[in-house]
This record gives sequence, C-alpha cells and structure tokens, in this order.
Amino acid sequence: MQTIDEALQKLKRSKFRSRFHLSEKDIEYVKNKGQETIRRHAEDFVNQRLAPSDIPNDGKQTPMKGHPVFIAQHACACCCRGCLKKWYHVEENIELTETQQTKIVNLLMAWINSEII
Repeated sequence: MQTIDEALQKLKRSKFRSRFHLSEKDIEYVKNKGQETIRRHAEDFVNQRLAPSDIPNDGKQTPMKGHPVFIAQHACACCCRGCLKKWYHVEENIELTETQQTKIVNLLMAWINSEII
C-alpha cells in the first residue's frame, strides 16, 4: 500500500494527471470556505459519486470544473471507478468501504493543500 506522498509523486509523473491545477478562484474558494468545509464536500462527493457499487454514469460523474474537489479528483485519479481501479487497484462494482472513502478524501485534501501553498 502506498502512502499519500508516494501517490502524489506518482501522479506528478503522469502527463495527464499533472496538468490539473487549482485556479486562483478555486484557491480563494478553499481559503474562504476553510478546510473543514472542503473536506465535508469531498466526503459527500466521494460518498455519492464514487462509493456506490453501481454508478450508472461511471466515467462521466465528475465534472472537469466547478469545484476544487472536482479538480482534485481528476488530478488524483479519483474521478471514477475505472481510474480508481487503474491507479489504486480498487475493484469496480463493489461498494467502497468507509476506510477506502477516508483514504480517497485524505488524498484529495493533501493534493488541494499542495496547490494552495
């Protein structure tokens, strides 16, 4: 199992994943809302859009813009179950456990924090 730092380093080496960055507007949003609120948003998005065993629009459920967490999901390959399987070997068509969801949220928050520094 890889650490958050190892995952972030691996993602930085990906031409596709490394092109995602928060805009100034996104950074201001994070600063204005605060870490706790952004974490709650991430928890909600992961729970509703990634955790279910059956996602009818899998591969298209995460917008490419509109919220800092959406950008983080694409940057971290946590945008759909296909990416989770490819990058983290998380099986598709099974419900994500609370532990898996927490690990995803922790990775997303670490990426967001690396963008606002």
